[in-house]
Amino acid sequence: SGLTHESHKKDVEQVYLRCSEGSIEWMYPTGALIVNLRPNTSPASYKHLTVCIKPFKDSAGANIYLEKTGELKLLVRDGERSPSKVYCFGYDQGGLFVEATPQQDISRKITGFQYELMSRGIASDLHTVSAPCRPCSDTEVLLAVCTSDFVIRGSIQDVTNEAEEQESVIHVGINKLYRQKSKVFQLTGESGNWRGQIKTLLECGVRPGDGDFLFTGRMHFGEARLGCAPRFKDFQRMYKEAKDKGLNPCEIGPD
Repeated sequence: SGLTHESHKKDVEQVYLRCSEGSIEWMYPTGALIVNLRPNTSPASYKHLTVCIKPFKDSAGANIYLEKTGELKLLVRDGERSPSKVYCFGYDQGGLFVEATPQQDISRKITGFQYELMSRGIASDLHTVSAPCRPCSDTEVLLAVCTSDFVIRGSIQDVTNEAEEQESVIHVGINKLYRQKSKVFQLTGESGNWRGQIKTLLECGVRPGDGDFLFTGRMHFGEARLGCAPRFKDFQRMYKEAKDKGLNPCEIGPD
């Protein structure tokens, strides 16, 4: 809290975080914060890490910079309103420098953001610029089954489009839960059915439809993000073909 540092408005404080994901909330910002992310992994692996931050919806009172050897590169400008926008950079590109902007009344400002550290490969999966809605190949589907944060068989009950955030929310009815990293898919009601939501880009044009799909994907800032999602009958075919040839990268019950 900046209120405890009124007489030290020019202070720069260091914060060291060893978690791979979390959030920072800086109440009444004054001066600046240097946020040092120090994951409990070998320093040799740092060069393979990507850092992503997602500002809170009403974050205000400070600019967020990427800092390396004294040079600052603006990441998020104070007051910038971009719902759900995520900013990513390589771990070796620098650290986070959060600088309070001059305020008449600092008590009305709170700066905050979520952060995640992930391997470069996962980050590129989440932020594929070239063809984010491209159907996955058989090989990509089989690999996704082995490496995704969640793997479920289910149907699309409904799709809610969020134009402002340029996202679609897929409401999924689940027939079989193979794996989930976080408990985003829950048993609901007395019927004991599994339900959950998966987000994807609005431009992918997802629509409700008949039949089952195999949904795979990753958790990103507490939300399930869609990866490969073939029709289930197509997954059964490609899984059987790969198994017959001894080429499937991992075992999973296809039915």
